[in-house]
Amino acid sequence: MSTAEPPSVTASYAHAVLSATAGGGGGSGPWALPTDRLEYGEMRALWDGVLAAGDAGPHTGLLVGDRIRPDGLHILGHLVLTCASLAEAAEAAERYHPLVSQAGTVTLDRGGGVGRIGYRPTVGPPAMHPQQVEAVVSSMVRAARWIAGDDWAPLAVSFAHPRAGAAEPYARVFGCAVVFDAAENAITVADEDLDRRRPLHDPALNALHRAYADRLLDRLSAAGTVAGGVRRWLDRAALEDASPEGPAQQLNLSVRSLRRALHTEGTSWRALLDAARHARARRLLETTDLPLDRIAPLVGLSGATALVRAFTRWEGLPPGAYRSRFRADTTRC
Repeated sequence: MSTAEPPSVTASYAHAVLSATAGGGGGSGPWALPTDRLEYGEMRALWDGVLAAGDAGPHTGLLVGDRIRPDGLHILGHLVLTCASLAEAAEAAERYHPLVSQAGTVTLDRGGGVGRIGYRPTVGPPAMHPQQVEAVVSSMVRAARWIAGDDWAPLAVSFAHPRAGAAEPYARVFGCAVVFDAAENAITVADEDLDRRRPLHDPALNALHRAYADRLLDRLSAAGTVAGGVRRWLDRAALEDASPEGPAQQLNLSVRSLRRALHTEGTSWRALLDAARHARARRLLETTDLPLDRIAPLVGLSGATALVRAFTRWEGLPPGAYRSRFRADTTRC
């Protein structure tokens, strides 16, 4: 599936990446304001340059993320600084991460006494260096320490890619067990850490930052394409009865116009619905104990057999095996 909607990254993060490299000079770019945005291809090219530098190594991404300051995440960084708890900060990251980058999504799932803050790229593996993923995850741990203190550490960290380089820098940066070749990129945090209230925080300032972030998010969403609007609609829709009439009505389009616009953008209703079913099925397998015949209708499929067939096409393994592998990785963490 292709799409004409390129993800973008805020200029403040691009500058922060350049500033956090060993040279620390901050680099330069054609971005006048922190809120300017660059297409993801430009961000990838920036990382290509960072990783090709003579002082780069296998841990460059890890260290770049650990050096991120609040202004590097623009309004999200300042919002995190005024949150009352790690849980509130994680929920803010889940909602407002697109303001920093649309090349990935942040999720917070809780259960069994822990929370898992996940990061999933929205671009294909060839388009994102594993070191970029490590920079995002280590920057999230660094942001958590703005609230919890510099000596705070998560229970575990996992990455979906193999490890490159020695293990010691990961242990030093994260202060916990780090697993590679896992089912997901995630930070595991104890519920008591997530919910511990800060003794001093400013709810009024937090509300101001949140209102500004909401305005920026609305502006970013308004600038999106029809495909982006359909994806957002599908994220919230009941997939068992999803049809193009729903997003068409929300976008003030006829179904015919919506289909034509999606075709122009290089995708289709069928492809977007299939991607939404995939994402929903994976989330339900990871976070619930529902049997396959209960999950199938929730993702709009006729039954367990159809789910097994579709999920094997999506992931290369059946849903039961995916759930077992995910839980084994979680237990190992």
